[in-house]
Amino acid sequence: MLRQRVLTALLLAPLVLAGLFGLESGPFAIFTAGIVLVASWEWTNLAGVTTRRSRLVGILAAMLFMLMLWHTNAIHQTWPLWVALLGWALNLYWVVSYPATESQWKTTTGRLAMGGWVLLPCWVGFYHVRAEGAVWLLFVLLLVWFADTGAYFAGRRFGRRKLAPAVSPGKTWEGVMGGVVATTVLALSFVLWLRLSIEESMVLVMITMVITLVSVLGDLLESMLKRSRGIKDSSALLPGHGGILDRIDSLTAAVPIFALLHSWI
Repeated sequence: MLRQRVLTALLLAPLVLAGLFGLESGPFAIFTAGIVLVASWEWTNLAGVTTRRSRLVGILAAMLFMLMLWHTNAIHQTWPLWVALLGWALNLYWVVSYPATESQWKTTTGRLAMGGWVLLPCWVGFYHVRAEGAVWLLFVLLLVWFADTGAYFAGRRFGRRKLAPAVSPGKTWEGVMGGVVATTVLALSFVLWLRLSIEESMVLVMITMVITLVSVLGDLLESMLKRSRGIKDSSALLPGHGGILDRIDSLTAAVPIFALLHSWI
């Protein structure tokens, strides 16, 4: 398993990094759209769509919505990011109240709709963040990685109080705090690198704390859907890693909300 994980990472990392940081504007949108469409294929499985034909229809629908966002210039606007904010507020309610409110979203239609406000704004968010500069794309990617790594080690060492036992029994509040500490260190490093003013530094640290918590919610949402569906991974597309969604679940929440806060402030 470890060998598979390492080999997959070594093969995909250069391609992903080249696409994320070597492309801009339209080509970047196409590259990230490809990632989101693969994630959409996996989401149809989470939604309970089992036949290949029906899942292909779901992908075509996602592609159509993307083309509409592009051709109507909505990808340059912030309203899809506000949709993400409202959608993730609803997702938070469902995660916190799981399994009592599972009936509110468990229908296939409900889970497909959820995928719409999770995946499409994520694509728009990636476009916005990249338009602000590669440095901010690097920051949000590192933020999610630092949050996950800090939470893992802090949770293993200090974890006592369960965060959401019905959704993900392994996550703890101590782990979340470890993630916040790690991402705060990251933010302060960027403050020094970019030579930000005191006001800008305070804003960046506050945004970092918010996005750290949001990234945890992204992870929990997918865990909730997989638990409800009775599956371990979103797919077996990436040997040793599961599916694309298993790799970007935190980013689906972090990227659009970061893009919204960054553009708003």
